[in-house]
Formats: sequence, C-alpha cells, structure tokens
Amino acid sequence: MLRRRAGGESVEQIQPDPIIPTGRRKGRNPSVASIYRALAERAKREVYPKPSNRPTPTSLPSRSARPRTRPALPDRASR
Repeated sequence: MLRRRAGGESVEQIQPDPIIPTGRRKGRNPSVASIYRALAERAKREVYPKPSNRPTPTSLPSRSARPRTRPALPDRASR
C-alpha cells in the first residue's frame, strides 16, 4: 500500500486489492477509512519514533534496593 500510495494511486484505487487475513472480516477488503487510518498511523510512527533508550523493567533497581524516604513529621514538643 505504501509503495502504491507513493506512486500516486488514490486510496480508492488501492482498496479493492488487499485482503484481510484474519478476524471477523477475513477474506474481505479493508474499508477506505481503515486504509487511511493505517497510512496515518505509519506516518505518525515515522515522525515520532519510539525512544530506544527507555529503561526496561529489568534495568531498574528493585523496590527493596531503593532508599526509603519518610515524610518529615512535626516535632511533638512544639505542640
């Protein structure tokens, strides 16, 4: 779809060719709206790629290794 769209074809011209492989609409063509949605999602991913330097859960320290902090309590003598 991306190649054909980049080649100048309209979504309406592309719509009859792809076939949905699984699910309730298996064997049918996707709607024009679904194709537009897929193309928009692809364009969004190209503009805003997922960051690859995010920490993974295994690289974070465990809860027991983190320092525990407690909120400061008012002094009882000053009441």
